[in-house]
Amino acid sequence: MHIKAKEAASRNNINLELIDLYAEDIPVEENSVDTIVITYTLCSINETETALKEFHRVLKSDGTLIFCEHGQSPDRNILNWQNRINPYWRKVAGGCNLNKNIPEILKQNNFEITNLETMYLPSTPKFFGYNYWGTAKIDK
Repeated sequence: MHIKAKEAASRNNINLELIDLYAEDIPVEENSVDTIVITYTLCSINETETALKEFHRVLKSDGTLIFCEHGQSPDRNILNWQNRINPYWRKVAGGCNLNKNIPEILKQNNFEITNLETMYLPSTPKFFGYNYWGTAKIDK
């Protein structure tokens, strides 16, 4: 994906720096990043709060967190299935959790959601197909 992102950035005259790293330990200066993009990340990070503190630390005060995540369904029946399946799912899906409430996790970690959209992804089993995407800023 890095190769594709670099090619697209080059075609569109965008200055882009991609860094392979662990979200819990980002090797950049405090208040130095304009935008953080996470896709299907928070579901698998063991130390979610630590990672979000790092995002908070490196993001400029007017920076943006762009996220696309799957997680906790608003449908009680689907959520019950997510909760039942989750312990087994984590073992076979690289630590992925089906039932994290992504908007609430962001809010609890000092992010203000500025845009949020949700839906079940088409042609995807509902127990892992409920998606959140949007943007957030540092809650001041």
